[in-house]
Amino acid sequence: MAPCPVVFDLDGTLIDSAPDIHACVNNVLRLHGLRPLTLDQVRGFIGGGVDVLWRRIIAALGLSPESERDLIASFMTRYHQATSLTRLYPDALECLGILADRGHPLGICTNKPEGPTRAVLDHFGIQGLFAKIVGGDSLPQRKPDPRPLRATFVALGAHPDSIRGIYVGDSEYDARAAHAIPVPFLLYTQGYRKAAIADLGPQASFDSFAELPALVEGAMMGL
Repeated sequence: MAPCPVVFDLDGTLIDSAPDIHACVNNVLRLHGLRPLTLDQVRGFIGGGVDVLWRRIIAALGLSPESERDLIASFMTRYHQATSLTRLYPDALECLGILADRGHPLGICTNKPEGPTRAVLDHFGIQGLFAKIVGGDSLPQRKPDPRPLRATFVALGAHPDSIRGIYVGDSEYDARAAHAIPVPFLLYTQGYRKAAIADLGPQASFDSFAELPALVEGAMMGL
């Protein structure tokens, strides 16, 4: 069976970046004389990209919507190099190596802006594993719109009229994008999702990356 492209979400899937995002958020809030948020609060706001993150923060703090532009601008000056508190999930690196050795073209499709995405991949020395990286600002659309994910698969060699590939993610945004194409969706359960596993409709779910190579091979049997 010929290898197929495997595309990954980033935050909450390959990496736990919530501590760095939390630190950046609170630095900005303190700069503007606002009360800080807890890690769990910020973790619950992650998933839709920077704009969605800050709209949720603004709503939680009862701030004026007009403050969004200045808060995001302050955040982005810090976010581009925020890597010191971020961690790869256990066994993720080994899993990526196994999939690459088996010939699967690998990609990233994330709502994280492309600059911070490349910075964190460089931080871990793994950017070279991914033949295509699509960030939240790479195209006009973001997940759950399927177009960024479709573009990632096509760049990895999939036929645009009949996508053959697998998407690995952790959230509602990822599930909706995968189902809209459609491609098999494999759900990492230790990320930032808010819905029940069954509500996301994954082909399979896993809580350890040691399980993923076998799940990829199983998903390929239906392609």
